[in-house]
Amino acid sequence: MVGFLAKRLIKDHENVKEPRVRQSYGILCGTIGICLNIFLFAGKFLAGSVTKSISITADAFNNLSDAGSSFVTLAGFKMAGAKPDMGHPFGHGRIEYIAGLVVSGVILIMAFELVKSSVEKIIHPQPVEYTVFAMVILLVSILVKLYMYSYNRAVAKKLDSAAVRAVALDSLSDSCATAVVFFAALAGKLAGLPLDGYCGVLVGLFIFYAGIKAAKETLDPLLGQAPEPEFVEQVEKLVLSHEEVCGIHDLIVHDYGPGRRFLSVHAEVPADGDILKLHEVIDHIEVSLQKELKCAAVIHMDPVVTSDERVLELKGQITRILQNVDASITMHDFRVVPGTARTNLIFDMVVPYGFRLDDDETAQTVQEQVRGSLGEEYFCIIQVDKAYKGG
Repeated sequence: MVGFLAKRLIKDHENVKEPRVRQSYGILCGTIGICLNIFLFAGKFLAGSVTKSISITADAFNNLSDAGSSFVTLAGFKMAGAKPDMGHPFGHGRIEYIAGLVVSGVILIMAFELVKSSVEKIIHPQPVEYTVFAMVILLVSILVKLYMYSYNRAVAKKLDSAAVRAVALDSLSDSCATAVVFFAALAGKLAGLPLDGYCGVLVGLFIFYAGIKAAKETLDPLLGQAPEPEFVEQVEKLVLSHEEVCGIHDLIVHDYGPGRRFLSVHAEVPADGDILKLHEVIDHIEVSLQKELKCAAVIHMDPVVTSDERVLELKGQITRILQNVDASITMHDFRVVPGTARTNLIFDMVVPYGFRLDDDETAQTVQEQVRGSLGEEYFCIIQVDKAYKGG
């Protein structure tokens, strides 16, 4: 149904990189979610009232909260699509992440309330009168929620949206929760087993887990997570496809919401090259990144020596020493400054997060190996960097 409506209501619906199309998908999913959840709430609330089942009634209010979550998602996409202004020059795209976080919060609150009500039902049990009507409502609810999970997951994958992904996870957890309630009701009707309160606790814990997982997915981009390895690989491949660029380093990506990425990177170019020609190439790369990867880019040119054999030989020796310390260590901005008493080897050393040695210990280890391998007259001036690529 979502695909059918998207084709007819969203102009250029396949161009999901376009903010207008992305916003339209979010509004469409939110609207459908509100309608379906209100329908499920009405049916379950009626069934819960008739049967006096705490688990069915709690599940009904869970659907009501889902309707509210869908409204938050809809509003989030609407606000995220607002144009940049003086106060927010990078746009409002992160509102989509905030909307997903609010959805996660609602899920967690409902989980707590459900567990609380279910424990009270265990302590003070009441007879439950299951009917065929209630069983049918529960079965329909499971099928509807599985459908909602299916289309939300598909749209989340298409848009790469944390907010829609949170809604999809919520729908899946709801279908599992309702399935537990259904089988508890079936066991109560056929065998007279008092499982209503216990099943309510299980449902609540399952929903709580789903809420935690959804919250993590929306918190990570807000806190500044590293970009996907595939995106970094695409950037590196595009920049290095120009023969004038010898290498890249210090890649930093800032995410201001889906489709609003900004990156900066240092591109190594020959120190003896034509500065005007190299600048033209860098400008062209920035335009290509904007056009092909939909991200604004600022590239800093780093001149490196490419023709001095002694410098290249020393660079190769330092590279091998770093690899001997650990294969994950790399370097950039290598320079050689000869003096009367010693020769300074200046470079930035990139050490991964969580390395077994701290930065000072790593630098000291490298210094000792350089002197042991090249001689006491060589002295390293090392700036330790981290492979920071998120923001």
